[in-house]
Amino acid sequence: MNSAGRASSGATAFRFVLLMGLVDLFGDTAYSGGASMNGLFLASVGAGAAVISIVGGLSEFLNYLTRGVSGYFADRIRRRWPLVFVGYGLNLLAVPALALAGYWQVAAALILLQGIGRGIRKPLVQAMLSYTTSRYGRGWIYGVNTALDHTGRTLGPLVVAGALLLAATFRTAYALLVVPAVLALITLTIARMRFPTPATIEPRRQPVPTEGFTRSYWLYLAAGACFAAGLMNFELISFHLARSGVTRDSVPLFLALATGIGALASLGLGRLYDRVGLPVVLVAVVATAAFSPFVFLLPVHLALVGMALWGIGQATQDSLLTALVAGVLPRGRRNLAFGLYYAGYGVGWLIGAVAAGLLYERSHLALVVFAAGAQLLSLPIFLAARRRSGREAAGAASADAGTERAPG
Repeated sequence: MNSAGRASSGATAFRFVLLMGLVDLFGDTAYSGGASMNGLFLASVGAGAAVISIVGGLSEFLNYLTRGVSGYFADRIRRRWPLVFVGYGLNLLAVPALALAGYWQVAAALILLQGIGRGIRKPLVQAMLSYTTSRYGRGWIYGVNTALDHTGRTLGPLVVAGALLLAATFRTAYALLVVPAVLALITLTIARMRFPTPATIEPRRQPVPTEGFTRSYWLYLAAGACFAAGLMNFELISFHLARSGVTRDSVPLFLALATGIGALASLGLGRLYDRVGLPVVLVAVVATAAFSPFVFLLPVHLALVGMALWGIGQATQDSLLTALVAGVLPRGRRNLAFGLYYAGYGVGWLIGAVAAGLLYERSHLALVVFAAGAQLLSLPIFLAARRRSGREAAGAASADAGTERAPG
């Protein structure tokens, strides 16, 4: 391919990345706007701390568990777009539907439905984006997508905070979020029309990293699960902030700060990952592990520092860990590989959410030790995965060289 053709191909790839990023920007404006008040709303209709934490954690668990099922079926039927539309529809329309919930059980069911919808579409979109990484780098592509995603996560809580500041009820604030939800679905339709087959974006001779699920892949999955166990859901964090004296219209601003930091961090971390590799991930994990004492042990004004670190953790989860997994995808099974990874991540998330909800009422110190310890435990596993990945890559390169030297 000549230079003009490569430039055209690269521009097409990046247009797809930006378009799907806009879908996530609008989508996460709705989703994160709802998430910023889900904990407070559940409390207002009778739920306690344990229920709030477990509902938030179970929603995320179903989110990640569904990704494995979704990835499996997408690889079997070879049709991603219908599943993507189902996922976005469930994920986004369940948010404004909370305006109609009169009991915490109904609200909890809608929050769980959001997680299921998010799980259906997430691995398929990540697999689609993987076809664009050969030109721009995995860290940068997933960093750009995460930055747009987190921009939406920042705007959503700001919209909600503004509505609550103007004396709107939780139900009115939920109803307002139907606007970005519809915009996301319209933009998704445009993406489907312009890019019906995203796989054609990737250069035909682009090598696929592995033939099957390698040991490094499973080690990355285990490390991600440990990281997830210590990254608490905002439902519990918002409950704690409100109990600590933060007003209801100010709580969403804490989430907006975290996601704004995450949006900026994802771009910088993505670029650094493409240049440096795993050390960037390790530093980000250590920084994230420091968030819990700032939020749960220190004076409430220092929770802002903790939320900034929590935002770095969100960027690490959505861009750096995704980039790591994208480097060990098995041939022809990208959707399943992303789905299984996220399912394992969700198991860690659920364990962490249940433990956090139970520990919160007993000892904040124990909660912090658990959260930070779980994330720091991921460090040696990441290192083992990287060493194993290097040996696997060397072995694959040796096998390819042997094949090329073999007589025809």
